[in-house]
Amino acid sequence: MYKSLLHFPIQCSVLNITFACVMKLLLYFIGVFTAFNASAQYTVTGVVMDSQQPLTGATVYHAPSKTGILTTDTGTFLLNIASAPKTIVVSFTGFEPKIIPVHFNNTFTLDLGSITLAPDASLEEVVVSGTLKPISKRESAVPVEVYGPAFFESNPSASVFESLQNINGVRPQLNCNVCNTGDIHINGQEGANTMMLIDGLPIVSGLSTVYGLSGIPQALIDQLEVIKGPASTLYGSEAIGGVINLITKTPDRSPAFSVESFASGWGESNTDLGARYRLGTNSAGLLGVNYFNYTNPIDNNGDNFTDLTLQNRISVFNKLDLNAFSIATRYLHEERWGGEMNWTPAFRGGTERYGESIYTRRWEVFGAYTISPDAYIQYSFNDHDQNSVYGATEFLAQQRIGFVQAVLDQHLGAVPLTLGLTYRYTMYNDNSPATANKEHTHLPGVFVQTTLNSGPNVQWLLGTRLDYNSRYGTILTPRLNIKFVRTSSEIFRLGIGSGYRVVNVFTEDHAALTGSRDVIFVDALKPERSWNANLNWTKDIYAKQGYILNIDASLFYTYFDNKILPDYDIDPQKIVYANLDGYGVTQGATLNLRGVFPSGIQFNAGATWIDAHIKENGIKERPYFTEKLTGTYQLSYTLANTRGTFDLSGNVISPMRLPLLGDEDPRDPNSPWIHILNVQYTHNWGALEVFGGLKNILDFTPPANSIAAADNPFSDDFDPTYVYASNQGRRMFLGMRWLLN
Repeated sequence: MYKSLLHFPIQCSVLNITFACVMKLLLYFIGVFTAFNASAQYTVTGVVMDSQQPLTGATVYHAPSKTGILTTDTGTFLLNIASAPKTIVVSFTGFEPKIIPVHFNNTFTLDLGSITLAPDASLEEVVVSGTLKPISKRESAVPVEVYGPAFFESNPSASVFESLQNINGVRPQLNCNVCNTGDIHINGQEGANTMMLIDGLPIVSGLSTVYGLSGIPQALIDQLEVIKGPASTLYGSEAIGGVINLITKTPDRSPAFSVESFASGWGESNTDLGARYRLGTNSAGLLGVNYFNYTNPIDNNGDNFTDLTLQNRISVFNKLDLNAFSIATRYLHEERWGGEMNWTPAFRGGTERYGESIYTRRWEVFGAYTISPDAYIQYSFNDHDQNSVYGATEFLAQQRIGFVQAVLDQHLGAVPLTLGLTYRYTMYNDNSPATANKEHTHLPGVFVQTTLNSGPNVQWLLGTRLDYNSRYGTILTPRLNIKFVRTSSEIFRLGIGSGYRVVNVFTEDHAALTGSRDVIFVDALKPERSWNANLNWTKDIYAKQGYILNIDASLFYTYFDNKILPDYDIDPQKIVYANLDGYGVTQGATLNLRGVFPSGIQFNAGATWIDAHIKENGIKERPYFTEKLTGTYQLSYTLANTRGTFDLSGNVISPMRLPLLGDEDPRDPNSPWIHILNVQYTHNWGALEVFGGLKNILDFTPPANSIAAADNPFSDDFDPTYVYASNQGRRMFLGMRWLLN
């Protein structure tokens, strides 16, 4: 080729330079250059392995030239590339992709030798919430969403309640503009239908659901598991809509010492401390402390009420593992108040200036004892004491909950069985007319579940639970889950089950304490029952370009009988709770996308569409505080050759129907579209990280007239329950995180 080009008839001389001659010279040099490059191909060889054997069909890819090849039956490959590559990407289904630097050093061939891929950690995440057994997320017949420490670190907050807003289909709902109480909605269902667990135990419930989601040291959370749909078969009442399980770290998986602290431009400061210790050779402990302080009253909307409740909170957590026995304790003390800007503790309980002041003291003890590899006992006890005033109304309440559960794994022939015996005792007392005497509720229960396989690709999970509630009688809740593995990267899951819940006096009655409305309970409320179906599809895509895309989509349908609903429309001065004389339906679809790219970009995005309605006396309407569409997104980009990472996160909520004080109420009957956008930059120096950014960049806040009769808070027209988002606007934050291993 070179010889023919060198003998190319140029036919030009120095004295005869024409346009045609110049073009011939140009074509000549282009031909030489092209031929040289065509002959100078670079060849990369190697073998792709897992920890033990070669991987057949793994992708080896060079992005700039869009050149790729699959490995042979022996895991080997030979890749020809026209230009010298700097990196290649090796990927395979079920494994984390690897970026390999390539250096030819004046040669045209390079043997990379053995390239070992590690399993994709997200596929091997261990979950326990769906079955009570530690099992990989991939093997679970129940779809469980898992969120690790990186989820909390991408948008730091002072409470788990605020962090949950970045989970698709999960929405923290504020219920009071003054004291900032709240609950958690899953797929459009009321907060009373969501069960909060710590290490699988019903720690946060009843009285504590209003303020109990604060003060959990996030540095000690190992992972957060979310089940959408009824889980009453395993967890009983309150799990009708879903379960959120906070799993704390074990001492052996914790750093020797950790500290995370940040402050915001609003004057908030939050600090988490963690320390690992040993007591002898057979025990290990974990100590954590959380302190949060916000004492800077702000009134940006000009209604003379605090935009954000002031808080001073300390929480101390200790977990001790003693071989087969573990015990954890937590103590929480919090003082919070909100109200008129010139309110001080001297006005507490009076009628001169309006304020809502809540003092909370709370103890928790929980743990487990492992009898054998197939049997264990879990236990918990908590004591919640609340001293509060809402304007001139004093509310004193105490709740004690004891729980014990024994679980045994056995085989009946070839059939595996999980058997459980549970007992839950609840004592509740307050000084309101709703509770004339102490209420004692006994809830013994028994459950059984089994897992069966129909061939290598189909798994059945069947279970049922029988509870006896000392107030409501016997309640049966069955479940059925089916998992179908279509391919190694595609799984279908179908779940059908029943759930129930009973009325919670304080949670339902709280709206009366913070406004002028009276709460009325009609007759003896029956337990609310539901039937739910959920179809879930997951698909992992491992592209030859080196990126990973995970698709998680679900269709859900829930039918309610005896639905317990508040009626705000019978009388503007009342909230009437009764069983619905009809039925309720909540149905919809949810989609989650997760992507990981070799460029350092990772993203999570999701959307949930909700169609919720109740039908009574032939009239169909949408419940209050139920959105039609929610969306969440989180984008993380790690800068190449640096230690810096950018995080962009946000959530979008469509309008919701809101309760008004009659036809003359000037407030909008529907909320606007809500969009909360946050950005953060983190710089890593090994054990030390420094982070900072902006929250609520778009400065979204509700209108100034959200509190009705704010100028006369002791009148019958005062109403702070018209709330759908925080009044806290745009703010900066800056913090640091230090881990010592």
